[in-house]
Amino acid sequence: MKLWVETEAVNSAGKAVRVKVSEITADVNRKVVSRGRRAVNVLRNAELEVLKGQRSGREYRKYPFKSSYRASAPGEAPAKRTGNLRLHWNGNVKTAGPSKGGIEVITELESQEPYAGVLENGSEKMKARPFVQKIKEKAEPEIRKLYSESYK
Repeated sequence: MKLWVETEAVNSAGKAVRVKVSEITADVNRKVVSRGRRAVNVLRNAELEVLKGQRSGREYRKYPFKSSYRASAPGEAPAKRTGNLRLHWNGNVKTAGPSKGGIEVITELESQEPYAGVLENGSEKMKARPFVQKIKEKAEPEIRKLYSESYK
């Protein structure tokens, strides 16, 4: 009795497995990037929630003194005066890789207002009005749920 393996059949089966694995990997990678875009939307919605509503700080008159608004107290998220901080945000999804078939996805949401850093960290004349951590805390459960969905 002779037993042999046809190398052509083995190579063909191995190649078919590699092709199928690379197709599945590419599909999962596309889904991860798509979820990154959805995560940006979750962050944006959390940002809108955190930066809305009344604050408990001092009341100021708006220029040219026809209306007024209530500022935020130290430690509260910034109050809405002009609405620019709420409106000017850019969401971005960056990908790195692939490494070992997978990709790394970085989801960003950043304010385009130059004074956002001063509000977040404070200055010599003003105490901080932190909002970044509050946005992260509000968005995190939904983002975790989003990435935990099935990739089938």
